[in-house]
Amino acid sequence: MSPILSLLLLLVSAPSSEPLPEKPRRSTLNQLTRTLLRNYNSGVRPVQNWTNPTIVYIDFIVQSVLDVDGQTQKVTTSIWYRQIWKDEFLVWDPADFDGINEISLSLDAIWVPDIIISEFVDVGRSPSLPYVYVNSSGMVKNYKPIQVVSACYLEMYAFPFDRQNCTLTFRSWLHTVNEVDLVLWRSTEEIASDTREFMNNGEWELLSVPSRYWRLHMEDRDYAQIQFNVVIRRRPLLYVVSLLIPSIFLMIVDVISFYLPPNSGTRITFKTSILLGYTVFRVNMTDELPATAVKTPLIGVFFAVCMALLVLSLAKSILVVKLLHHNEKEMKEMSVSACLLDKYGSSSQSFNESSFTSVKTLDEVDQCGGFDFDFHLEEDLLSLCEPQDMVLQLERILQEVISLKYYLHQMESDGATEMDWLALCSKVDRFLFHLYLLILTVYSSTILLLWISWSSV
Repeated sequence: MSPILSLLLLLVSAPSSEPLPEKPRRSTLNQLTRTLLRNYNSGVRPVQNWTNPTIVYIDFIVQSVLDVDGQTQKVTTSIWYRQIWKDEFLVWDPADFDGINEISLSLDAIWVPDIIISEFVDVGRSPSLPYVYVNSSGMVKNYKPIQVVSACYLEMYAFPFDRQNCTLTFRSWLHTVNEVDLVLWRSTEEIASDTREFMNNGEWELLSVPSRYWRLHMEDRDYAQIQFNVVIRRRPLLYVVSLLIPSIFLMIVDVISFYLPPNSGTRITFKTSILLGYTVFRVNMTDELPATAVKTPLIGVFFAVCMALLVLSLAKSILVVKLLHHNEKEMKEMSVSACLLDKYGSSSQSFNESSFTSVKTLDEVDQCGGFDFDFHLEEDLLSLCEPQDMVLQLERILQEVISLKYYLHQMESDGATEMDWLALCSKVDRFLFHLYLLILTVYSSTILLLWISWSSV
Protein backbone atom coordinates (compact mmCIF):
# COMPACT_ATOMS: atom_id res chain seq x y z
CA MET A 1 0.00 0.00 0.00
CA SER A 2 1.30 3.33 -0.93
CA PRO A 3 2.14 5.84 1.78
CA ILE A 4 -0.37 8.37 0.44
CA LEU A 5 -3.24 5.89 0.62
CA SER A 6 -2.29 4.91 4.16
CA LEU A 7 -2.32 8.56 5.22
CA LEU A 8 -5.84 9.08 3.78
CA LEU A 9 -7.17 6.02 5.56
CA LEU A 10 -5.69 7.29 8.82
CA LEU A 11 -7.38 10.69 8.46
CA VAL A 12 -10.78 9.19 7.69
CA SER A 13 -10.67 6.73 10.58
CA ALA A 14 -9.60 9.42 13.13
CA PRO A 15 -12.44 10.66 15.46
CA SER A 16 -13.72 14.22 14.91
CA SER A 17 -12.92 16.81 17.55
CA GLU A 18 -16.22 18.81 17.04
CA PRO A 19 -19.40 17.34 18.73
CA LEU A 20 -22.45 16.71 16.61
CA PRO A 21 -25.41 19.21 17.19
CA GLU A 22 -28.06 17.85 19.56
CA LYS A 23 -31.75 17.78 18.70
CA PRO A 24 -33.46 20.83 20.33
CA ARG A 25 -35.62 20.01 23.31
CA ARG A 26 -38.96 21.61 24.06
CA SER A 27 -38.91 24.45 26.59
CA THR A 28 -39.94 23.69 30.14
CA LEU A 29 -42.80 26.21 29.97
CA ASN A 30 -44.12 24.54 26.84
CA GLN A 31 -43.85 21.12 28.43
CA LEU A 32 -45.70 22.32 31.53
CA THR A 33 -48.50 23.84 29.47
CA ARG A 34 -48.87 20.70 27.39
CA THR A 35 -48.82 18.54 30.49
CA LEU A 36 -51.56 20.55 32.20
CA LEU A 37 -53.85 20.81 29.19
CA ARG A 38 -53.26 17.35 27.71
CA ASN A 39 -56.33 15.73 29.23
CA TYR A 40 -58.04 18.90 30.44
CA ASN A 41 -61.75 19.42 29.74
CA SER A 42 -62.79 23.08 29.98
CA GLY A 43 -66.47 22.14 30.18
CA VAL A 44 -66.16 20.29 33.49
CA ARG A 45 -66.10 22.01 36.86
CA PRO A 46 -62.51 21.50 38.13
CA VAL A 47 -63.03 19.49 41.33
CA GLN A 48 -61.92 15.95 42.21
CA ASN A 49 -65.04 15.38 44.29
CA TRP A 50 -68.13 16.74 42.48
CA THR A 51 -69.95 17.29 45.80
CA ASN A 52 -67.45 19.96 46.79
CA PRO A 53 -68.37 23.50 45.63
CA THR A 54 -65.92 25.65 43.74
CA ILE A 55 -65.09 28.70 45.85
CA VAL A 56 -64.81 31.87 43.77
CA TYR A 57 -63.28 34.89 45.47
CA ILE A 58 -64.53 38.29 44.29
CA ASP A 59 -62.76 41.64 44.65
CA PHE A 60 -63.94 44.99 43.40
CA ILE A 61 -62.35 48.44 43.05
CA VAL A 62 -64.15 51.45 41.57
CA GLN A 63 -61.95 53.48 39.25
CA SER A 64 -64.31 56.19 37.93
CA VAL A 65 -67.92 57.13 37.23
CA LEU A 66 -68.15 57.86 33.52
CA ASP A 67 -71.79 58.77 33.02
CA VAL A 68 -75.06 59.10 34.94
CA ASP A 69 -78.16 59.17 32.74
CA GLY A 70 -81.25 60.10 34.73
CA GLN A 71 -83.64 59.74 31.80
CA THR A 72 -82.73 56.11 30.98
CA GLN A 73 -81.75 55.29 34.59
CA LYS A 74 -78.33 53.99 33.61
CA VAL A 75 -74.89 54.45 35.15
CA THR A 76 -71.58 53.78 33.43
CA THR A 77 -68.71 52.93 35.77
CA SER A 78 -65.16 51.74 35.25
CA ILE A 79 -64.05 49.09 37.75
CA TRP A 80 -61.07 46.84 38.43
CA TYR A 81 -62.46 43.32 38.81
CA ARG A 82 -60.58 40.44 40.38
CA GLN A 83 -61.85 36.87 40.30
CA ILE A 84 -59.91 34.04 41.97
CA TRP A 85 -60.76 30.32 42.24
CA LYS A 86 -58.98 27.00 42.63
CA ASP A 87 -58.68 24.60 39.72
CA GLU A 88 -57.81 21.17 41.10
CA PHE A 89 -56.75 19.95 37.65
CA LEU A 90 -54.08 22.62 37.20
CA VAL A 91 -51.65 21.56 39.94
CA TRP A 92 -47.94 20.70 39.51
CA ASP A 93 -44.69 20.42 41.39
CA PRO A 94 -42.38 23.35 40.57
CA ALA A 95 -39.33 21.15 41.16
CA ASP A 96 -40.25 19.05 38.15
CA PHE A 97 -40.38 22.03 35.83
CA ASP A 98 -37.30 24.09 36.59
CA GLY A 99 -38.93 25.86 39.53
CA ILE A 100 -41.77 27.44 37.52
CA ASN A 101 -44.36 28.50 40.08
CA GLU A 102 -46.79 30.51 37.92
CA ILE A 103 -47.78 30.52 34.26
CA SER A 104 -50.33 32.26 32.06
CA LEU A 105 -52.92 30.22 30.22
CA SER A 106 -55.50 31.08 27.62
CA LEU A 107 -58.86 31.93 29.06
CA ASP A 108 -60.58 29.79 26.46
CA ALA A 109 -58.54 26.70 27.37
CA ILE A 110 -59.69 26.34 30.99
CA TRP A 111 -62.91 26.33 32.97
CA VAL A 112 -64.14 29.81 33.96
CA PRO A 113 -67.02 30.47 36.38
CA ASP A 114 -70.13 32.03 34.82
CA ILE A 115 -70.16 35.10 37.07
CA ILE A 116 -72.34 37.93 35.76
CA ILE A 117 -73.57 41.33 36.99
CA SER A 118 -77.33 41.23 37.51
CA GLU A 119 -77.79 44.95 36.74
CA PHE A 120 -75.85 44.72 33.48
CA VAL A 121 -77.86 46.33 30.63
CA ASP A 122 -75.37 47.18 27.89
CA VAL A 123 -71.98 46.19 26.57
CA GLY A 124 -69.31 48.67 27.61
CA ARG A 125 -65.97 49.36 26.00
CA SER A 126 -64.05 46.87 28.10
CA PRO A 127 -60.67 45.65 26.85
CA SER A 128 -60.48 41.96 26.02
CA LEU A 129 -57.80 40.19 28.06
CA PRO A 130 -57.40 36.58 26.81
CA TYR A 131 -55.08 35.23 29.54
CA VAL A 132 -55.23 34.32 33.22
CA TYR A 133 -52.52 33.50 35.76
CA VAL A 134 -52.32 30.02 37.31
CA ASN A 135 -49.93 29.08 40.12
CA SER A 136 -48.62 25.64 41.09
CA SER A 137 -51.32 25.15 43.74
CA GLY A 138 -54.07 25.55 41.16
CA MET A 139 -55.19 29.09 42.09
CA VAL A 140 -56.46 30.89 38.99
CA LYS A 141 -56.36 34.72 38.99
CA ASN A 142 -58.52 36.53 36.49
CA TYR A 143 -57.77 40.29 36.76
CA LYS A 144 -59.39 42.65 34.28
CA PRO A 145 -60.83 46.16 33.96
CA ILE A 146 -64.52 46.33 33.12
CA GLN A 147 -66.67 49.20 31.89
CA VAL A 148 -70.07 48.42 33.36
CA VAL A 149 -73.28 49.95 32.00
CA SER A 150 -75.78 49.04 34.68
CA ALA A 151 -79.35 49.89 35.60
CA CYS A 152 -79.71 52.05 38.69
CA TYR A 153 -82.60 53.80 40.40
CA LEU A 154 -81.44 57.40 40.16
CA GLU A 155 -83.13 59.92 42.44
CA MET A 156 -82.67 63.32 40.76
CA TYR A 157 -85.08 65.27 42.94
CA ALA A 158 -82.32 66.97 44.95
CA PHE A 159 -80.17 67.86 41.91
CA PRO A 160 -77.47 69.27 42.05
CA PHE A 161 -77.12 68.27 45.72
CA ASP A 162 -78.03 64.64 45.04
CA ARG A 163 -76.48 61.43 46.27
CA GLN A 164 -76.84 58.15 44.38
CA ASN A 165 -76.63 54.56 45.57
CA CYS A 166 -76.15 52.08 42.72
CA THR A 167 -75.80 48.36 43.23
CA LEU A 168 -73.65 45.86 41.33
CA THR A 169 -74.62 42.27 42.15
CA PHE A 170 -72.26 39.45 41.17
CA ARG A 171 -73.75 35.96 40.91
CA SER A 172 -73.46 32.71 39.01
CA TRP A 173 -75.98 32.58 36.22
CA LEU A 174 -76.40 28.77 36.25
CA HIS A 175 -74.64 27.14 39.20
CA THR A 176 -76.25 26.92 42.61
CA VAL A 177 -74.47 27.58 45.86
CA ASN A 178 -73.70 23.83 46.14
CA GLU A 179 -71.69 24.07 42.93
CA VAL A 180 -70.25 27.60 42.89
CA ASP A 181 -70.03 29.66 46.05
CA LEU A 182 -68.86 33.27 46.28
CA VAL A 183 -66.60 34.79 48.93
CA LEU A 184 -65.18 38.30 49.34
CA TRP A 185 -61.43 38.39 48.77
CA ARG A 186 -61.01 41.26 51.25
CA SER A 187 -62.96 42.31 54.31
CA THR A 188 -66.07 44.47 53.90
CA GLU A 189 -64.45 47.32 55.86
CA GLU A 190 -61.43 47.39 53.60
CA ILE A 191 -63.53 47.35 50.45
CA ALA A 192 -65.87 50.08 51.73
CA SER A 193 -63.04 52.51 52.49
CA ASP A 194 -60.86 51.75 49.47
CA THR A 195 -60.99 54.88 47.28
CA ARG A 196 -57.31 55.13 46.40
CA GLU A 197 -57.82 54.17 42.74
CA PHE A 198 -60.86 56.37 42.21
CA MET A 199 -60.42 59.37 39.89
CA ASN A 200 -61.55 61.98 42.39
CA ASN A 201 -61.30 65.05 40.17
CA GLY A 202 -64.53 64.63 38.21
CA GLU A 203 -68.15 65.54 38.80
CA TRP A 204 -68.77 62.67 41.20
CA GLU A 205 -67.21 61.89 44.56
CA LEU A 206 -66.98 58.30 45.79
CA LEU A 207 -68.19 58.08 49.39
CA SER A 208 -68.02 54.34 50.11
CA VAL A 209 -68.53 50.88 48.62
CA PRO A 210 -70.38 48.75 51.18
CA SER A 211 -70.77 45.08 50.29
CA ARG A 212 -72.64 42.05 51.57
CA TYR A 213 -73.09 38.37 50.83
CA TRP A 214 -76.52 36.82 50.55
CA ARG A 215 -78.30 33.94 48.90
CA LEU A 216 -81.11 34.19 46.40
CA HIS A 217 -83.74 31.49 46.75
CA MET A 218 -85.39 30.73 43.43
CA GLU A 219 -87.19 27.60 42.23
CA ASP A 220 -86.17 25.60 45.31
CA ARG A 221 -82.52 26.46 44.74
CA ASP A 222 -80.12 28.84 46.40
CA TYR A 223 -77.75 31.03 44.42
CA ALA A 224 -74.83 32.84 46.02
CA GLN A 225 -74.68 36.59 45.44
CA ILE A 226 -72.34 39.39 46.45
CA GLN A 227 -73.74 42.88 46.23
CA PHE A 228 -71.63 46.04 46.08
CA ASN A 229 -73.28 49.41 46.73
CA VAL A 230 -71.48 52.25 44.97
CA VAL A 231 -72.42 55.38 46.95
CA ILE A 232 -71.51 58.56 45.06
CA ARG A 233 -72.24 62.24 45.57
CA ARG A 234 -72.35 65.00 42.97
CA ARG A 235 -70.12 68.04 43.33
CA PRO A 236 -72.62 70.93 43.01
CA LEU A 237 -70.22 73.87 42.56
CA LEU A 238 -70.51 73.99 38.75
CA TYR A 239 -74.31 74.01 38.82
CA VAL A 240 -74.49 76.50 41.68
CA VAL A 241 -72.34 78.96 39.75
CA SER A 242 -74.01 78.47 36.36
CA LEU A 243 -77.66 77.95 37.40
CA LEU A 244 -78.53 79.03 40.93
CA ILE A 245 -76.46 82.19 41.41
CA PRO A 246 -77.73 83.92 38.20
CA SER A 247 -81.31 83.15 39.21
CA ILE A 248 -80.76 84.51 42.71
CA PHE A 249 -79.18 87.69 41.30
CA LEU A 250 -82.15 88.28 38.99
CA MET A 251 -84.57 87.84 41.88
CA ILE A 252 -82.59 90.31 44.00
CA VAL A 253 -82.63 92.86 41.17
CA ASP A 254 -86.39 92.38 40.87
CA VAL A 255 -86.84 93.09 44.57
CA ILE A 256 -84.67 96.21 44.34
CA SER A 257 -86.78 97.47 41.41
CA PHE A 258 -89.67 98.01 43.83
CA TYR A 259 -87.86 101.11 45.08
CA LEU A 260 -88.38 102.80 41.72
CA PRO A 261 -91.16 105.47 41.78
CA PRO A 262 -94.51 103.77 41.15
CA ASN A 263 -95.89 106.75 39.19
CA SER A 264 -93.23 106.37 36.47
CA GLY A 265 -93.23 103.86 33.66
CA THR A 266 -89.63 102.90 34.36
CA ARG A 267 -90.55 100.23 36.89
CA ILE A 268 -92.77 98.27 34.51
CA THR A 269 -90.21 98.51 31.70
CA PHE A 270 -87.45 97.34 34.03
CA LYS A 271 -89.45 94.39 35.36
CA THR A 272 -90.41 93.35 31.84
CA SER A 273 -86.73 93.34 30.88
CA ILE A 274 -85.90 91.14 33.90
CA LEU A 275 -88.65 88.66 32.98
CA LEU A 276 -87.47 88.51 29.37
CA GLY A 277 -83.84 88.01 30.43
CA TYR A 278 -84.82 85.23 32.83
CA THR A 279 -86.76 83.47 30.07
CA VAL A 280 -83.73 83.57 27.75
CA PHE A 281 -81.54 82.29 30.59
CA ARG A 282 -83.89 79.35 31.21
CA VAL A 283 -83.92 78.38 27.53
CA ASN A 284 -80.11 78.41 27.36
CA MET A 285 -79.74 76.34 30.52
CA THR A 286 -82.20 73.61 29.57
CA ASP A 287 -79.44 71.19 28.54
CA GLU A 288 -77.77 71.54 31.94
CA LEU A 289 -80.78 70.14 33.79
CA PRO A 290 -81.24 66.37 34.19
CA ALA A 291 -84.07 64.85 32.17
CA THR A 292 -86.19 62.47 34.23
CA ALA A 293 -89.38 60.69 33.30
CA VAL A 294 -90.59 60.06 36.86
CA LYS A 295 -90.60 63.38 38.71
CA THR A 296 -89.40 66.94 38.20
CA PRO A 297 -86.15 67.83 39.98
CA LEU A 298 -86.34 70.38 42.73
CA ILE A 299 -84.25 72.82 40.72
CA GLY A 300 -86.90 72.70 37.97
CA VAL A 301 -89.53 73.67 40.53
CA PHE A 302 -87.20 76.42 41.72
CA PHE A 303 -86.92 77.92 38.22
CA ALA A 304 -90.66 77.66 37.56
CA VAL A 305 -91.59 79.37 40.82
CA CYS A 306 -88.97 82.09 40.24
CA MET A 307 -90.55 82.87 36.89
CA ALA A 308 -94.01 82.87 38.48
CA LEU A 309 -92.77 85.34 41.12
CA LEU A 310 -91.38 87.61 38.41
CA VAL A 311 -94.76 87.57 36.65
CA LEU A 312 -96.50 88.28 39.97
CA SER A 313 -94.15 91.19 40.60
CA LEU A 314 -94.89 92.65 37.16
CA ALA A 315 -98.65 92.25 37.68
CA LYS A 316 -98.42 93.97 41.07
CA SER A 317 -96.60 96.95 39.52
CA ILE A 318 -99.21 97.19 36.75
CA LEU A 319 -101.96 97.24 39.38
CA VAL A 320 -100.32 100.09 41.29
CA VAL A 321 -99.85 102.16 38.12
CA LYS A 322 -103.50 101.54 37.24
CA LEU A 323 -104.58 102.87 40.62
CA LEU A 324 -102.36 105.93 40.26
CA HIS A 325 -103.94 106.97 36.97
CA HIS A 326 -107.49 106.14 37.97
CA ASN A 327 -108.44 109.71 39.13
CA GLU A 328 -106.78 111.31 36.11
CA LYS A 329 -108.85 109.13 33.83
CA GLU A 330 -112.06 110.23 35.54
CA MET A 331 -111.14 113.87 35.03
CA LYS A 332 -110.42 113.30 31.35
CA GLU A 333 -113.80 111.65 30.90
CA MET A 334 -115.58 114.88 31.90
CA SER A 335 -117.45 116.68 29.15
CA VAL A 336 -115.39 119.23 27.24
CA SER A 337 -118.51 120.88 25.92
CA ALA A 338 -118.58 123.08 29.02
CA CYS A 339 -115.52 124.89 27.63
CA LEU A 340 -117.72 126.41 24.94
CA LEU A 341 -120.09 128.07 27.39
CA ASP A 342 -119.91 131.76 27.96
CA LYS A 343 -117.72 132.51 30.96
CA TYR A 344 -119.77 135.38 32.22
CA GLY A 345 -123.35 134.85 31.04
CA SER A 346 -125.77 137.65 29.96
CA SER A 347 -125.88 141.01 31.68
CA SER A 348 -129.46 140.44 32.81
CA GLN A 349 -128.46 137.50 34.99
CA SER A 350 -128.32 138.04 38.66
CA PHE A 351 -125.18 138.13 40.70
CA ASN A 352 -125.83 134.65 42.18
CA GLU A 353 -126.47 133.07 38.79
CA SER A 354 -123.27 134.55 37.36
CA SER A 355 -121.32 133.39 40.34
CA PHE A 356 -122.81 129.92 40.05
CA THR A 357 -122.05 129.74 36.33
CA SER A 358 -118.48 130.86 36.88
CA VAL A 359 -117.90 128.31 39.61
CA LYS A 360 -119.46 125.55 37.51
CA THR A 361 -117.21 126.21 34.57
CA LEU A 362 -114.08 126.41 36.67
CA ASP A 363 -113.74 122.62 36.80
CA GLU A 364 -112.98 122.60 33.11
CA VAL A 365 -110.55 125.54 33.27
CA ASP A 366 -107.57 123.29 33.04
CA GLN A 367 -108.90 121.55 29.93
CA CYS A 368 -109.84 124.81 28.19
CA GLY A 369 -106.48 126.38 28.82
CA GLY A 370 -107.60 128.63 31.73
CA PHE A 371 -109.16 132.11 31.82
CA ASP A 372 -107.35 135.09 30.51
CA PHE A 373 -108.05 137.23 33.56
CA ASP A 374 -105.63 140.01 32.65
CA PHE A 375 -107.32 140.67 29.33
CA HIS A 376 -110.84 140.90 30.76
CA LEU A 377 -109.80 143.03 33.73
CA GLU A 378 -108.17 145.52 31.38
CA GLU A 379 -111.29 145.56 29.22
CA ASP A 380 -113.50 146.13 32.25
CA LEU A 381 -111.34 148.97 33.54
CA LEU A 382 -111.62 150.79 30.20
CA SER A 383 -115.38 150.44 30.29
CA LEU A 384 -115.50 152.28 33.65
CA CYS A 385 -114.99 155.53 31.79
CA GLU A 386 -118.72 155.53 30.93
CA PRO A 387 -120.74 156.63 33.99
CA GLN A 388 -123.92 154.84 32.99
CA ASP A 389 -122.22 151.49 32.97
CA MET A 390 -120.06 152.06 36.02
CA VAL A 391 -122.24 150.12 38.46
CA LEU A 392 -122.72 147.22 36.08
CA GLN A 393 -118.99 146.97 35.37
CA LEU A 394 -118.17 147.05 39.05
CA GLU A 395 -120.48 144.11 39.59
CA ARG A 396 -118.80 142.20 36.82
CA ILE A 397 -115.35 142.96 38.22
CA LEU A 398 -116.53 141.71 41.58
CA GLN A 399 -117.83 138.54 39.94
CA GLU A 400 -114.45 138.03 38.28
CA VAL A 401 -112.66 138.37 41.60
CA ILE A 402 -115.00 135.90 43.26
CA SER A 403 -114.59 133.47 40.35
CA LEU A 404 -110.82 133.76 40.63
CA LYS A 405 -111.08 133.03 44.33
CA TYR A 406 -113.16 129.91 43.70
CA TYR A 407 -110.81 128.84 40.93
CA LEU A 408 -107.74 129.08 43.14
CA HIS A 409 -109.56 127.27 45.90
CA GLN A 410 -110.58 124.51 43.48
CA MET A 411 -107.04 124.16 42.21
CA GLU A 412 -105.73 123.84 45.75
CA SER A 413 -108.42 121.28 46.56
CA ASP A 414 -107.59 119.22 43.45
CA GLY A 415 -103.89 119.29 44.34
CA ALA A 416 -104.62 118.09 47.88
CA THR A 417 -106.85 115.30 46.53
CA GLU A 418 -104.16 114.17 44.14
CA MET A 419 -101.58 114.10 46.94
CA ASP A 420 -103.93 112.06 49.11
CA TRP A 421 -104.52 109.61 46.28
CA LEU A 422 -100.78 109.30 45.65
CA ALA A 423 -100.21 108.63 49.36
CA LEU A 424 -102.90 105.94 49.30
CA CYS A 425 -101.37 104.28 46.25
CA SER A 426 -97.95 104.38 47.94
CA LYS A 427 -99.40 102.56 50.95
CA VAL A 428 -100.92 99.92 48.67
CA ASP A 429 -97.56 99.58 46.91
CA ARG A 430 -95.73 99.08 50.20
CA PHE A 431 -98.29 96.53 51.37
CA LEU A 432 -97.97 94.50 48.18
CA PHE A 433 -94.18 94.77 48.36
CA HIS A 434 -94.13 93.38 51.91
CA LEU A 435 -96.51 90.63 50.87
CA TYR A 436 -94.21 89.78 47.94
CA LEU A 437 -91.20 89.69 50.27
CA LEU A 438 -93.06 87.36 52.63
CA ILE A 439 -93.94 84.95 49.81
CA LEU A 440 -90.36 85.06 48.50
CA THR A 441 -88.90 84.41 51.97
CA VAL A 442 -91.21 81.46 52.68
CA TYR A 443 -90.49 79.97 49.25
CA SER A 444 -86.71 80.36 49.58
CA SER A 445 -86.72 78.81 53.06
CA THR A 446 -88.81 75.86 51.89
CA ILE A 447 -86.55 75.18 48.89
CA LEU A 448 -83.44 75.40 51.07
CA LEU A 449 -84.83 73.00 53.69
CA LEU A 450 -85.89 70.51 51.03
CA TRP A 451 -82.44 70.56 49.44
CA ILE A 452 -80.74 70.06 52.80
CA SER A 453 -83.03 67.21 53.81
CA TRP A 454 -82.77 65.36 50.49
CA SER A 455 -79.02 65.77 50.15
CA SER A 456 -78.42 64.32 53.62
CA VAL A 457 -80.46 61.17 52.98
